[in-house]
Amino acid sequence: MAIPASEDTIDEVREVFRAYLKEKKHRITPERFMVLEEIYRGDGHFDADEIFFQMKDNESRVSRATVYNTLELLVECGLVQKQQFGKNQSVYERCYSFQQHDHLICQKCDAVLEFCDPRIYEIKTLMEKVHGFQIDGHSLHFYGECTNSENCTRKLDMEKKKAERLLKSE
Repeated sequence: MAIPASEDTIDEVREVFRAYLKEKKHRITPERFMVLEEIYRGDGHFDADEIFFQMKDNESRVSRATVYNTLELLVECGLVQKQQFGKNQSVYERCYSFQQHDHLICQKCDAVLEFCDPRIYEIKTLMEKVHGFQIDGHSLHFYGECTNSENCTRKLDMEKKKAERLLKSE
């Protein structure tokens, strides 16, 4: 479900972000847009350090503080969602022009799988009718363990690579 955004979408999010920064009287800097583009050219869920190290690996000179601060601005303006999947660390995902979806979270390897089921929309619509309530959004997370050990192994390999990068940067 998570694939890199199209160039048209990236152009749109640049304009949305530019308008937001201008309206809130924040500085419009190339570094903030570099972070935005890195996020929308990537896929899946990520944490701030993953974005920082991806950018560093691509020889970008964006600081870790800029990544963290830009992520908060992107959350505020609705271009990125912040998620907490039962861990202390926040993860993020793009949310502009992307389908509503929900998550399966493996408590063993921390893998996050996305799914979309139209019955959830039907429940939302029914709850609005029954309770006279306008629902603006929802969050649904199922926690458990991968039954396919290959999924867990792949995630553990990714964590190993991430730890190696952290050691290399110190």
